[in-house]
Amino acid sequence: MIPRFFCPFPLNPGATVELPADTAHHALNVLRVGAGDTAVLFDGRGGEWQSALQPAGKRLLARLTSFSEAGPEASLRITLVQSLPAADKMDWIVQKAVELGVFRIQPVAARRSLVKLAGPRAERRLAHWQAIAIAACEQSGRTHVPEVAPLLDLPQYLGSAAAGTRLICAPGATAALRHLPAPVTPISLLIGPEGGFEDAELRAAQAAGFQPVSLGPRVLRTETAGLAALAAMMTLWGDI
Repeated sequence: MIPRFFCPFPLNPGATVELPADTAHHALNVLRVGAGDTAVLFDGRGGEWQSALQPAGKRLLARLTSFSEAGPEASLRITLVQSLPAADKMDWIVQKAVELGVFRIQPVAARRSLVKLAGPRAERRLAHWQAIAIAACEQSGRTHVPEVAPLLDLPQYLGSAAAGTRLICAPGATAALRHLPAPVTPISLLIGPEGGFEDAELRAAQAAGFQPVSLGPRVLRTETAGLAALAAMMTLWGDI
């Protein structure tokens, strides 16, 4: 399989670019690329470039040869609003959500969130999650890198939620995704923490326009619920 690399700078026709140091290290020392090998580069603006690689010591140059606008981006614009889970579950959620075609990921802190992040620690985790999103794009063939937005408290998020179709996964909800009409606006999908939302949080979300939906008769873990809902929506209304 031809390797794919994200470039954090604009790519332009006919250019020869130097790949970032960490990308070059991975390509040279793990993938063992050599002179004349090919790779696909993308800069997140849509489309991708075929390129010819040229090692130069520890550096790796790439000459752009042809451009393709084709890309496997989903027609649904889904923002996954994920309450912070414990341990490294967020890593898994970000990776798999990107593979499934999520447009954006918004972490939120609910009252029962087991992890508390603030200041430099929150900034480091955000950079880590964004790097995971980039790697998932490289693996899955995506050309748009979903933003992992800065962490917000749940009330902050509810006060600034984007317009569109707003859904919240809630045990006991009577509406199922298959009962809803196909949305014609961007979707915001709100997922609770390990202990679930408190009743006051559910009421606040509904007051902010979030419609409760059920994911079936079984109780799903927080790291399962959002991904299951994404896969279901992509199946019902998207490209799966």
